[in-house]
Amino acid sequence: MATPLSDTPLSQLKTVAVVGLGTMGTGIAEVLARAGREVIGIDISEAAAAQAVTALEASTARGVQRGRCTEQERADVLARFRTFTDLQAAADADLVIEVTPESYDIKQQVLRALDTIVRPETILATGTNALSVTRLAADSAHPERVLGLHFFNPAPAMKLVEVVSSVLTAPGAVAAVTDLAIELGKEPVAVGDRPGFVADGLLFGYLNQAAAMYEAKYASREDIDAAMKLGCGLPMGPLALLDLIGVDTARTVLEAMYAESQDRLHAPAPILKQLSEAGLTGRKSGRGFYSYEAPGSAAVVRDALTPLEGAALVEGRTIRSVGVAGSGTMASGIAEVFAKAGYEVVLAARSEEKAQAAKARIGKSLSRSVDKGRMTAEAAAQTLERITPAGSYDAFADVDLALEAVAEDLEIKQQLFATFDKVCKPGAILATTTSSLPVVACARATSRPQDVIGMHFFNPAPAMKLVEVVRTVLTEDDVHATVREVCAKIRKHPVDCGDRAGFIVNALLFPYLNNAIKMVQEHYASLDDIDAAMKLGGGYPMGPFELLDVVGLDVSLAIEKVLHREFRDPGLAPAPLLEHLVAAGCLGRKTGRGFREYARR
Repeated sequence: MATPLSDTPLSQLKTVAVVGLGTMGTGIAEVLARAGREVIGIDISEAAAAQAVTALEASTARGVQRGRCTEQERADVLARFRTFTDLQAAADADLVIEVTPESYDIKQQVLRALDTIVRPETILATGTNALSVTRLAADSAHPERVLGLHFFNPAPAMKLVEVVSSVLTAPGAVAAVTDLAIELGKEPVAVGDRPGFVADGLLFGYLNQAAAMYEAKYASREDIDAAMKLGCGLPMGPLALLDLIGVDTARTVLEAMYAESQDRLHAPAPILKQLSEAGLTGRKSGRGFYSYEAPGSAAVVRDALTPLEGAALVEGRTIRSVGVAGSGTMASGIAEVFAKAGYEVVLAARSEEKAQAAKARIGKSLSRSVDKGRMTAEAAAQTLERITPAGSYDAFADVDLALEAVAEDLEIKQQLFATFDKVCKPGAILATTTSSLPVVACARATSRPQDVIGMHFFNPAPAMKLVEVVRTVLTEDDVHATVREVCAKIRKHPVDCGDRAGFIVNALLFPYLNNAIKMVQEHYASLDDIDAAMKLGGGYPMGPFELLDVVGLDVSLAIEKVLHREFRDPGLAPAPLLEHLVAAGCLGRKTGRGFREYARR
């Protein structure tokens, strides 16, 4: 008599068949073999099967070299992995994981064939990250035993496993594979069946927007990738990640997501279709958004789109002294950055007391750097001496660069730029640090809009390497060239972008955060599971809800509104849950409660 799925104990998942021995299938097979499972690797291609064995031999050899396993342990792992080219080899498996191409036809064909081969109690798992598990299960003779088991690439390194159940899945099957995932050293997250699940559901919308941003020639591929790595602490930029995933795979995932959501943010950017149909699918083909040394190589090589290093076409202006307007954290951080780089800095605020308090804050920051051994006490003292506090913007009369870091309010900034226009000498560059307001609106408040540019620093300014350099349609070329030179001197990485809402980072980051809120709002997944999915599956330093509470829900809502107003895309409308929390005064860590509660200081 067959064992019912509800009674399937973990001990029965001893033998696991992996169908499809590409990169992902091979990685899953390695994880299972290392954890003591008997692994049956199946691929219709003998070459793919042989390559999987070679990959496991190489990986385990590296493990021995690095002292992570012994020669005997390596031999045992290799002995537990056998490869075949016929699905009949799965007959004795307790669990079958199919990792075949993202196609309903192929996956349904495999699952139907397995129905006639495996035992009735064998669990069938699909590794899809884009297709409906319910649709695949419904086509099976035993839909109750079919579920999704979505590993992330590279499977041996990535901790996250999404366990996807449909309305047809037996609880025993879910429990058995969840326990197995834990024993494999993974962190399973239970999710419902919808395209993209949690991690890819959030990730691919963001990747799609990055592709569309590049296609619109808004910013270069290098600047888009650098902005997201340096501005958000991501391990890879979105275009490099698309090349790693495969442009064709990304297009398939997005098409499945769009078919269900009808959200324009999920409609694949046309460039994804153009690249995939031309065979430029990323690393695996040797060319995608970037060009690679060879198919399968991670080494990027120069191509026609690679920017020339240090090729300034225009000579910049001379900058010796800098004026920073403001007395908050951002203003004092920026003043510290310029003073450390050797510039004379005038730090002006609405009163002498506020300016002195800002300088005192810089003094404390420099003292911490001395305590941590990052600079000498002498260097800290010299840096502080270069900063002159002032209670009036008249002190900007001789500065070469005047930079405002005041409240994110257009009227306040325009008034300040009108003041700069009166007090700053001809030829001085006037810069705004706005993160969401139109730079040209600040420029039009002066009689010299050609001298105005955006320099969006990230918080905390002394630590964050990125500066978004925002030129308007009126900004002179030499002003742009000067600001890029200055960024290099203050050891920041400049990225060029045009004057539109969100620039690069916020335009890509906040729709992703908004989509995470919608997932919770729709009861699809919990805060904790979404945060875990993005940290473990996407390599994000913080989950979206951790980040929202740090940024401030009011700030996040304001940026969402700006993006929605500018781009008029319904998918960018702020999630109602975010609006409700802000209305209730739950603004994140600063109020002690946002998406989570915090101990008040």
